[in-house]
This record gives sequence, structure tokens and C-alpha cells, in this order.
Amino acid sequence: MSLDEPMRIGSISADPGLLLAPMEDVSDLPFRTICKELGADIVYTEFVNAEGLVRQPPVEHRRRGSDKLLFRDAERPLGIQLYGASEFSMETAAHTAAQRRPDLIDINCGCWVSNVALRGAGAGLLRDPDQMRKVVERVIGAVGDLPVTVKTRLGWDPASIHIVEVARMLEEAGVRALALHCRTRSQGHKGVVDYSWIPRIKEVVSIPVIANGDITTSQDVARVFAATGCDGVMIGRAAVRHPWIFRDARSYLQTGRLAPPPTLAERANLCLKHLRLSVELRGDRGGVIGMRRHFAGYFRGMRGAAQLRGELTRLAEAESVRQRLQQLAESPQAEVPVIPDPPGAPEAATPFTGESALADHRA
Repeated sequence: MSLDEPMRIGSISADPGLLLAPMEDVSDLPFRTICKELGADIVYTEFVNAEGLVRQPPVEHRRRGSDKLLFRDAERPLGIQLYGASEFSMETAAHTAAQRRPDLIDINCGCWVSNVALRGAGAGLLRDPDQMRKVVERVIGAVGDLPVTVKTRLGWDPASIHIVEVARMLEEAGVRALALHCRTRSQGHKGVVDYSWIPRIKEVVSIPVIANGDITTSQDVARVFAATGCDGVMIGRAAVRHPWIFRDARSYLQTGRLAPPPTLAERANLCLKHLRLSVELRGDRGGVIGMRRHFAGYFRGMRGAAQLRGELTRLAEAESVRQRLQQLAESPQAEVPVIPDPPGAPEAATPFTGESALADHRA
């Protein structure tokens, strides 16, 4: 693929092809909105359990599944991701999801966690390609003209990597794009990512192939595009650590120069917007709780990030969080760029705003 050409999935055009990965308890409506505004071409919902939509579980679980289907037009193009082992449940769930009018339906064939994979769903389908095909064909038949895509892994373990054959089978079944986390199920999120399979797959299929796994910086995005010839890159955990990665990667691909890091004011103001969206979706208490996993990412790299994260996490009311974030946005250091630490680096312990400022706020 040439970066001069947009990636196309059905009628969807993505240029240069920067995608936010579906992530449980992370890629909800507020976070997707933030990433879309920062430059993500396509975003995905959290994993939606097909059985949860079909079997009518208790009301609280049913409501949780339906909440995952909520999205706004501003997020488009958007994909709803479904997972399940049964072709019957996946067919019904896909029909239900399609009625929400997303831009595509994605099938999760890559989730590695035991309570999904060992039940035959997610990466468990890699152990049964015939069942994978049944699931895919039933989903495609249930959603009409809506594009269906698949996200998967190289294989169940290093001894059972058949991804080239799987990719060919998926295209024959009617899948319109393939996202590949370039590890096996047995690796989880550990070990070396093997992007060498991407060009091998590209030789046998004509659908877009999207690379995923350990793409953490703008330079990584450019390197993976150049080394693999992939049609797009899908970014997951790195977007949680630094939502600006979509903006930065887009700039780097266009100019070859690294974008300046966001200032403290930019970080605090974007976190404020995320908080507002979270509260709108879940109410005051639920909105604050939903934000707690994101505080580290917004302030990673600044001095005292761990202490600030702890402080924000202890605040139970949205107004208290707003006030603290506003204080950061208006602080004397607000216009100072905050250079993020490399992935895996420990957070600095020295307070950025000074002990007295933190103490005054707590008082």
C-alpha cells in the first residue's frame, strides 16, 4: 500500500489509516470521541458479547451490553466489535448491532484472555478455522451491505501459526478487511511482535491488512507502514498512555518531523473535556469512576504524575475533579510542554506544581 492512497473498507476511506483498537473498559464513547478529534480515522466500540445481546441476561448486564452500542455521528466511521463462539448467537447479535447503523461490524477473533478464548470465542476461533468461517459467514449474512471485518492474531501458539491460510479463507468468506495483532494467543501482550507476517498475507489477499501490536510512537507508525506495506495501523494501549499519538503520527507521516508535545494546559483541558463527556454518559459518580484509568495517560511524563494521579483518583465528585484540572490548566507552568516518558519508564516522583500547591489544594 502506498501512503499516497487512502485505505478503503467498502465505502469507508481512511487516510492515512490510523485506527483506535477496540479495548474493553477503555474504548467507550467518551474516549473514542477524544481519539477521533485527535486524528483517529476509524474507531471501534468495546467488545460486545453476542450472548449478552441474545440470551437476555439480568437487566443490569443487558443494559451494560446495550450501552456499548451507543455512539454519536461525530465518531464516524465507527465499527461495533462483537465476540462469541456460536454462529447462531453471533448472527442474531450482528443483526441487532446493524440496526444501530454503524459503519462496519468487526468480529473479535483475537481476544486472548482465558474466559473468552478457552470458551471458543476470540482467539479460541483460531483453533477451529471451520467454526471461524461459519461465524463470519453468518454475521455477513445478517448485516446486509454493511462491511464486516475481522481482528485476530497470528495463531494460538507458535506451533500453530496458519494466519496466511486463515486470511485467504476470511477474504473468500467475504470479510472486507483484516486487522492483525502480530503475536500469538499464548503471548498475550508479552514477547516480540512479528510484523513479518503482514507482507506474506498481503501477497495472497487483496483486502486491506491492518497492523497492530506495540505501535507506541509516531516513529513506530511510520516504520510499520514502511516495513510491512500494511494498509493501516491500529493503536491500542499507546492511545491510553498518550491520546495525542493519532495527531502526532499524522503530522510525522506528512512532514517527517515530530510534533511538539502537549503543554500542561492542553493536557488538563483535554482531560476536562473527557470528564465532561464521561459524566454526560454515566452521571456524576459513574463518570468520575470511568475517568480514573485515564488520569495516568493525560499526565504521563510530568513531574509528580504519580502523586497527581493518586490525588485525582481519590476525588469522588466531578466538580472536585473539574476544579483540580482547572487549577492545572491555569497554573504558571500551564504553557510548558510536557515531554512524555518512553513506554515502561517509571513516573517521576518530584511534584510538578510543588508540595505547597498540592497541600493547599487538599486543604
